[in-house]
Amino acid sequence: MRDSLWDVLVIGGGHAGCEAALAAARLGARTLLLTMNLDTIAWMPCNPAIGGPAKGNLVREVDALGGEMGRAADDTAIQIKLLNLSKGPAVQALRSQNDKKGYSARMRQALESERKLFLRQGMAEAIEPISGGFVVIDSLGNRTRTISLVLCAGTFLRGKVHVGFSHFSAGRAGEFSAEALTGSLLKMGFETGRLKTGTPPRVDGRTIDFSKLEPSPGDEKKRFFSFLPPHPERPHVPCFLAYTNVLTHQVILKNLDRSPLFAGRIEGIGPRYCPSIEDKVVRFSEKERHPLFVEPEGLDSCEKYLQGLSTSLPVDVQLEMLRTIPGFEEVEITRPGYAVEYDYFPATQLDSTLQSKLHFGFFFAGQVNGTSGYEEAAAQGIAAGINAARHALSLPLVVFSRAQSYLGTLIDDLVTKEIRDPYRMLTSRSEYRLVLRHGNADRRLTPLGQEIGLVGKERWRHFSEKEESIRSELRWLNERADPDRVEKVLGIGKDRSFSWKDLLRRPEVSYPLLLEAGGREGLSEEVSEEVSTEVKYQGYIERQGTQIERLSRLEGKAIPEDLDFSKIEGLSSESKDKLARIIPRSIGQASRIGGVTPADVSLLLVHLETRKRRVQKEEL
Repeated sequence: MRDSLWDVLVIGGGHAGCEAALAAARLGARTLLLTMNLDTIAWMPCNPAIGGPAKGNLVREVDALGGEMGRAADDTAIQIKLLNLSKGPAVQALRSQNDKKGYSARMRQALESERKLFLRQGMAEAIEPISGGFVVIDSLGNRTRTISLVLCAGTFLRGKVHVGFSHFSAGRAGEFSAEALTGSLLKMGFETGRLKTGTPPRVDGRTIDFSKLEPSPGDEKKRFFSFLPPHPERPHVPCFLAYTNVLTHQVILKNLDRSPLFAGRIEGIGPRYCPSIEDKVVRFSEKERHPLFVEPEGLDSCEKYLQGLSTSLPVDVQLEMLRTIPGFEEVEITRPGYAVEYDYFPATQLDSTLQSKLHFGFFFAGQVNGTSGYEEAAAQGIAAGINAARHALSLPLVVFSRAQSYLGTLIDDLVTKEIRDPYRMLTSRSEYRLVLRHGNADRRLTPLGQEIGLVGKERWRHFSEKEESIRSELRWLNERADPDRVEKVLGIGKDRSFSWKDLLRRPEVSYPLLLEAGGREGLSEEVSEEVSTEVKYQGYIERQGTQIERLSRLEGKAIPEDLDFSKIEGLSSESKDKLARIIPRSIGQASRIGGVTPADVSLLLVHLETRKRRVQKEEL
């Protein structure tokens, strides 16, 4: 079978693939999403949840750009809470528990609603570069031509699942692995590596004694990922908290010889920030217990997901281990935990647009780039989809700055650093985290989304009204406070020198109380929270603004594509090798490459200045 030429073809229907395909189609590109199973679109093979520290920021950034994950999470949430509420705004983020089947169905509905987006079930087995694009060959021999290609294969490339010493080929439990595609990519010149991730057992909730567990409800206050109203009504289903104990750890330790991880049966490197329970018990032997979150898989299911108990131990050991935990004495496993190892392609082979340096028009997104998590995948997906569409439509590609977004930080880290274990987004990875708050993602990215063409009229109208409210509120805060109202409501003595902003900076003055003192009504909570943060943290924000300006100067110093790093005198061999492999676009990006020292950056600056003067002299 031969197709007409597609503008964009996306391989994989996970969180990266969905956002890539939606972004491409919404930008006007005729797009095909090719996935192995149409019934598991946007599936949640690990925890049935969206968000968390830094991850929640990514979800809001995807939403601010016009993506779908935030709206799908809101529509299918069964509880949601704001994490780190007692800490500063730089580390606060939303996290929702979601109905697994509902989320998948909601995302498929979004895909099928796009006029220029088409879905097809099939397994990609080979890719052939052709003039002006690529041909994708599936397992049935069908050949599909496309101008732009986005690979979002998740954990399916030569995936191997481990449960004890039993192992079998699978991208995740119950689904085929893609065995042939890696070989095709190797022939195209790509380098590959091997990573590992894991998942905990699922259990029958009817066999848990919840009276022995600690309830963990969501926030009573209504919160949402998406900036775009209207927001749905939803149920509030509690999670529960349990703990492992000394007996649990004894069961694990006595069976380490049956662990494929400790027996050397697994090649891939696992996630550093989400280790298996075997890893935790060995590495943190001084701890007598580890927390375990019991999370519902969905509204119509009795299955519970045990966050914090990822394992690849044999099934009998998993059951023995679980039954040592209070409340789990009679528990039954519905699906055992397992580890899965898979091929990935180090993202240093890509540029900052997520485009291959070897084959223009070929973009990579998600776990194939060495990341971990739905949110990291979706963020890469929308970036890759935007640029795949723009490549197909002959438009300039978009680079997201790390000073502008966690999305930019994520991509910059991936393309400049050598990833040894699955990359997880953390607030500590951003030097600008006070500026990149979850509450201002729309102010940072919606204007860009509108410029690109992803933000619709309704979202832009809502954003513009919010911006005007913020500006109006800031103007009012600079006015002099009414001393009589201040004394009556706040109990602060009369002082005609106070502005409302001066009062807001006092730690004991909350914004709602200040509005009451000012006699102001009708201000949305969304606006008041953003204004309050801007005022209370103004000094810190301005300091980060100065850092961003300094960074922009380095980012503005472009490195010519034809620069031969091997000929720059004084650079170490390691620096020359890494610079030649990664090919940074700017001095700023070069400075973030592992192994490139400040002295190397200085040599680069001197070399570029000398080269510039030589070119100017030759032109004269």
